[in-house]
Amino acid sequence: MAASEGVLLGMGNPLLDISAVVDDAFLTKYDIKLNNAILAEEKHLPMYDELASKSNVEYIAGGATQNSIRVAQWMLQTPGATSYMGCIGKDKFGEEMKKNAQAAGVTAHYYEDDTAPTGTCAVCVVGGERSLIANLSAANCYKSEHLKRPENWALVEKAKYIYIAGFFLTVSPESIQLVAEHAAANNKVFLMNLSAPFICEFFRDAQEKVLPYVDYIFGNETEAKIFAKVRGWETENIEEIALKISQLPLASGKQKRIAVITQGADPVVVAEDGKVKTFPVILLPKEKLVDTNGAGDAFVGGFLSQLVQGKSIEDCVRAGCYAANVIIHRSGCTYPEKPDFN
Repeated sequence: MAASEGVLLGMGNPLLDISAVVDDAFLTKYDIKLNNAILAEEKHLPMYDELASKSNVEYIAGGATQNSIRVAQWMLQTPGATSYMGCIGKDKFGEEMKKNAQAAGVTAHYYEDDTAPTGTCAVCVVGGERSLIANLSAANCYKSEHLKRPENWALVEKAKYIYIAGFFLTVSPESIQLVAEHAAANNKVFLMNLSAPFICEFFRDAQEKVLPYVDYIFGNETEAKIFAKVRGWETENIEEIALKISQLPLASGKQKRIAVITQGADPVVVAEDGKVKTFPVILLPKEKLVDTNGAGDAFVGGFLSQLVQGKSIEDCVRAGCYAANVIIHRSGCTYPEKPDFN
């Protein structure tokens, strides 16, 4: 079946990725680690200009949730099947973002803030691996008042699946709660992502409050281990952790939770109904790898594209792996004109 209009809604931090290949000295200079995602501190601020001055710099519309929604939209090929909300600034980067969403076929309702510039994310690539440093700026200004406006709440009403990356917990937990409760009351599917070690560690309370509403939780192996560690689970076994996450308490009206943990080149772990399954990913020779930026987001986007069509978990994971594989062949979370998935 074709996806209906607005079936999938995403809410998150729209960021413009400023992506460049750097060296180890650059990582040391700004005290950043590969395969990590953090929020920018004072010491990171000069880095954005330094990246922008590199000859190989690229500007790509990003932000975790927005990436996933764009990929789902690309996989679905049904204009307007997806929608998105987040906050941008009234500036050149904000205009870029609007153009990009429109070109991708996503119905984007941005809240435009006139006090802060559009958020950016430094993407530092070394040997195909990436480190992300987000300067949220305007993205941090999202307010639940925007969500409650009739024309925006209409997107929530229309959606049957709602996806929010964990990064949004630092911005508007109130908006997340409103949407999570709406999903529970109306038998809709609510999905979230662990998103980053710092979210699991320092935003545990906000995460804990929304978890009972989450039907599907995504994450990678590093995030899953930190999630387990802060809860004193004393295991680093990903299958065990996925199982425990899937069995955490549910809000009333929720039937079950499925945990989906990716592990880079290792198999995807899915925990559901007290059982664990693993699915191999499509392997890519190292020399074909351009960068891993957006791979996890693309996995979620591919997964969602099948889920909203009522496909099996197997098909969802297969589509997730397909999308992630396409993305790592390219710079940033970008894709060719049409998918080749069946």
